[in-house]
Amino acid sequence: MLATPHGRLAQRLALGVPAIMLAGAYIAQYVFGLFPCEMCWWQRWPHFAAFALALLSTFAPPRRAWIALAAVAILVSGAIGAFHAGVEYGWWEGITGCAVTTQGGDDPLEAIMNAPVVRCDSAPWDLFSISLAGWNSLLSFAGGLAILGLLARERRA
Repeated sequence: MLATPHGRLAQRLALGVPAIMLAGAYIAQYVFGLFPCEMCWWQRWPHFAAFALALLSTFAPPRRAWIALAAVAILVSGAIGAFHAGVEYGWWEGITGCAVTTQGGDDPLEAIMNAPVVRCDSAPWDLFSISLAGWNSLLSFAGGLAILGLLARERRA
């Protein structure tokens, strides 16, 4: 158990931020048909790791270390999101062009041939002129820094 309310809140954020970000990504994909490009997938992997590390902090010491590592993973996703947003906005060139996402079916070749091509350099959706990658970056940076700040306050207490 973490000693202070700050530590417990940090742990809840470490669990909640990646869970919410991944839920949003999968809702965008499966409900709204916004298939991820390769760089979108790169942003998901650190959130999976962050969630696993935060889950580990619920039962395995050293709890603060697991939470801090989860925060770092969330920040890594934010950095990837910032890079991806820069590619979408044309600020710099990406290191990949597109990805193909297949849907299940009986004929794998047909599924590949009919799969949508998803470009990494164009945002399929935005809110207030901020793409999904941009939102991931902003929310991940805010969440990761908040977790680290709460851990620092917990350490001082």
